[in-house]
Amino acid sequence: MTTMVPALRMEELRRCSRRPALGPAPPGAVSLAMGEPDFPTPSPVIEAAAAALRRGDTHYADQKGLPELRAALASRLPAHPGRTWTAEDVVVTHGATAALASAVLAMIGPGDRVVIPEPAYSLYADLVALAGGTVDFVPLAPDLHWDLDALAAALPGAAMMMFSNPSNPTGIVHREEELKALGKLLDRSDTLVVSDEAYHRLVYPGHVFTSALEVESLRDRTVYVQTFSKTYAMTGWRVGYLTGPRAVVDAVAHAHRTYNGSLNTAVQHAALAALDLPDRVVDAMVDRYRQRREFVFTHVSGIPGLHLVPPEGAFYGFLRYDADLPSEAVVRELAEREVMVRSGAEYGPSGEGHIRISFAASEEDLRTGLARLVRYFGDERIP
Repeated sequence: MTTMVPALRMEELRRCSRRPALGPAPPGAVSLAMGEPDFPTPSPVIEAAAAALRRGDTHYADQKGLPELRAALASRLPAHPGRTWTAEDVVVTHGATAALASAVLAMIGPGDRVVIPEPAYSLYADLVALAGGTVDFVPLAPDLHWDLDALAAALPGAAMMMFSNPSNPTGIVHREEELKALGKLLDRSDTLVVSDEAYHRLVYPGHVFTSALEVESLRDRTVYVQTFSKTYAMTGWRVGYLTGPRAVVDAVAHAHRTYNGSLNTAVQHAALAALDLPDRVVDAMVDRYRQRREFVFTHVSGIPGLHLVPPEGAFYGFLRYDADLPSEAVVRELAEREVMVRSGAEYGPSGEGHIRISFAASEEDLRTGLARLVRYFGDERIP
């Protein structure tokens, strides 16, 4: 028996398959493409994993995650009037990627419509396509915050809305009033909100982060997705988690154990140690990102034909350029000049005419890469 895939669906799957799978920069090149902290994982985290292995914690863990880790995570969730968070409200996942995938695969089916304000992390649209849903892209306002009028037109009848805050790729921190406005738009609807808050600790002076779980009109419809990767420089450890309405959490837990099974046991003990790190460990990394952010803004400001809305959080610069070239061509030409960046088109239709750079790279790579990038745009692309 042959299964026929509709043409539009097939084209969407082909588009997903073209997402770049980036690895280390080739010899002589520098990468500003990866959203990966260049800092080492803090030593207490490594020591906790080693200790777990030595004492024999090498067997399957609870399918939802170690109860003690889930309890610790629950105790750190924003206060929810009328609900006491417990370990049963949390699912530990194979990074935020598996949390997002499990949420979409558990809750979205063929024909379900998902609203994604864009430019947005490309994984969101890929997951919706995988689940058989349809993506309704809604362009951002010129300041890269939400266009609330456009959202008001798109949201009725949507099964889900997905976003990151702070944002990948734009670096925008969505304000409390934006989140409250979203809650009003969704009043009396069944639309589920997936709030990816992976960069919640990476917010720069003058900006305030508000979790969707802190907004009364959103908290009962929000799937909150989190990871240890960015905050604790633990990208390779693959530890994420989520919470939300109990019925959704149970459905997500079923999807996650079906596709992934239980998470590495020793790694979960490492995650527990990460939660106990003093704030100064994370604050020191955030301060370095702040310095790199200022370095990026200083170096691209004043370059004719190159524009950057200052990042408010995360560690990305979403650069708009005036050159009449597709962003994928710009990425290829920059790679030939030995600096790797991401194509703006990867993040949605409005991303065309942009590239994304990461200042999670080392200061040395950032200095070298920006010099090559500025030379490309300043000397070669601007008449």
